[in-house]
Amino acid sequence: MKSGHSGPSTSHAEALSHLRLACEVARIRADEVVLPADADIVVDGLRLHYLDWGTQGRSPLLFLHGGRLTAHTFDLVCLALRKDFHCLALDQRGHGDSDWSPTLDYGPDANARDIAAWIEQLGVKAPVLIGHSLGGLNAMTYAADAAESLAGIVLVDVGPGVQAAGTQRMISHAIDDPGPGPFEDFVARAVEFNPRRDPRLLRRSLLHNLRQLPDGRFAWKHDPGRATPEYYASIKASVERLRERVAEVTCPVFVVRGAESDVYGDSDAARFAEVLPDGRWARVESAGHNIQGDNPRGLVSVLIEFLAEVARRPGGPWGSGGLTGRNADAMEGPR
Repeated sequence: MKSGHSGPSTSHAEALSHLRLACEVARIRADEVVLPADADIVVDGLRLHYLDWGTQGRSPLLFLHGGRLTAHTFDLVCLALRKDFHCLALDQRGHGDSDWSPTLDYGPDANARDIAAWIEQLGVKAPVLIGHSLGGLNAMTYAADAAESLAGIVLVDVGPGVQAAGTQRMISHAIDDPGPGPFEDFVARAVEFNPRRDPRLLRRSLLHNLRQLPDGRFAWKHDPGRATPEYYASIKASVERLRERVAEVTCPVFVVRGAESDVYGDSDAARFAEVLPDGRWARVESAGHNIQGDNPRGLVSVLIEFLAEVARRPGGPWGSGGLTGRNADAMEGPR
């Protein structure tokens, strides 16, 4: 049961410096730049790591990263929203600093069980799940059985009807990964795969997702056993099953796509939002598939609108505990 905890170490000051630079590049204005607290839960014998950004007592937002990423992919989004919400981000099984499954059990059903246990052990009530790519699929799988327990769901560049070419590009990139090597090789490959990103930020974000081997080389923290054609075929089958259960996801659902994404198109998002019992969608400009990395400011802006809508719902699960009057007035987005 391997874990990713053997990553390169950075000091507290270095991590803060990086976060300040990331805020500057993304034009995110935060009242205070702070680092999250690290915490763990145990589910079915697996230790799952998560980041807790605070603030206790606020309405909870639970973030689920995409495949091959980590909880840190949402750092800027959580930092921008932490004043008004209790933001928590999970390293899903086989990713980041969470344990790997000894049986390669990485399907949406297993992840949905993890989400259920995470919510129960945290003791949070009526969270909004915000899932990118694979994390969105896992959120929908959970919601198909437990929509009444959620205040809402945000799906970041994912849903039924994904574009085959873009999806295959991502799968090929994962399956063709060359394996362990020098750190600079990982940087070069990351810049080539996503040229939108600032190379300085890519270098630092990679440190969250890499572990150093005894021989000095680096390897991904995520379990390479996931990257098989069989695994991706099972994900595709899960998406198809979700089509049949859309009517069971009765909580508010917000579908967000990147304007430059080759994975999910406008028509895909619009069709999915239309068939959901309570759906809506939006496009974030200057962003590809990884919206939270490409344009976190744009993602925060549309999230604020949706979260304010959830808070205003008469008789909604957040009730008067969503946004206070002061916070509702202040939710103008980063400037």
